[in-house]
Amino acid sequence: MIAIIDYGMGNLRSVQKGFEKVGWEAKIVQTAGEILAAQGVVLPGVGAFANAMENLERARLTDAIRQVVAQGKPFLGICLGMQLLFEASEEWGLTRGLGIFPGVVKRLAAELKIPHMGWNTVFFSRACPLVKGIAQNAHFYFVHSYYVDTPDQELIVGLTDYGLRFPSLVAKNNLFGIQFHPEKSSALGLRILKNFGGLVAKNDDHPGD
Repeated sequence: MIAIIDYGMGNLRSVQKGFEKVGWEAKIVQTAGEILAAQGVVLPGVGAFANAMENLERARLTDAIRQVVAQGKPFLGICLGMQLLFEASEEWGLTRGLGIFPGVVKRLAAELKIPHMGWNTVFFSRACPLVKGIAQNAHFYFVHSYYVDTPDQELIVGLTDYGLRFPSLVAKNNLFGIQFHPEKSSALGLRILKNFGGLVAKNDDHPGD
């Protein structure tokens, strides 16, 4: 089962319906125990970074998130959920994140139309199982005002141009973060959810691998 974390900051039902459409069971969860019991975990999110971290800490979910990541279970952060995986955000001052990946979340340039909203391309800098079967420079749907700046170039799988070139997909082992919204990205977004579900099923079949 795939757990979709409900911490008051995401369009959860759309993500759940996306997984269901491609044949994977997904359940919206609110407790650390449910997160730890899942075979795969999704952290969605829209809104402010500081509010998100406050909600996660108030619900006592941060340790559970770090634990499932450390266990190597497939984990997917979507939009704000991706940004929360990093060390800090400059939104509303400096707010500490989950600190799983190195890097800081920064605001897109003021001269750009903010938020970055609509379809844009993703250039894949290396292979990744999450985007298996998806062509180079595919279009996905974005809605965000902040981007990740990371010193670890090996994390970066996908890059998107909007005023600058920013990481739109990051990955390390079974941990993935995507800046765009797969649940709003038509067939290609569903393909990403399908691929993630396949990784969860494979990991569940071979938990020691």
